[in-house]
Amino acid sequence: MIQLKELTTKAEMLKQLPLIQQLYPDFTIQIYADLLDEMLPNNYKQVIILEDDNSIGLSGFWVGTKLWCGKYLELDNVIVHPNHRSKGIGKLLTEYLNQKAVEMGCKVVALDAYTNNFPAHKFYYNHGFVPKGFHFVKFLEEK
Repeated sequence: MIQLKELTTKAEMLKQLPLIQQLYPDFTIQIYADLLDEMLPNNYKQVIILEDDNSIGLSGFWVGTKLWCGKYLELDNVIVHPNHRSKGIGKLLTEYLNQKAVEMGCKVVALDAYTNNFPAHKFYYNHGFVPKGFHFVKFLEEK
């Protein structure tokens, strides 16, 4: 049985480390916990998709306000377990967060996708997202 659950606590989110490691394989529980300690006070939350109590999809999200768009909801690190891709899990996550944005009075739903992640680009185009600009980064320290 497929179930959607919104997570708001660090303890709930820490249990999602195996899914997070699909995107960030070098993350340890300590790295993840330290990042959550910085993110949670800034309105960070997660939504997960469960199948028989196993997490198979996850998206972090933030709600904020920016001058260019007003109130917005940003999807952050949408992850679907490789064994469950192309089964509608990403669609469930984005539809849920789109509806949440509407209910919260957001004017925009936004996200970033790596420039070389063409399957993600196709998915987001197919779900109504369009590129609005470039997200430029300047790394201040070597990784």
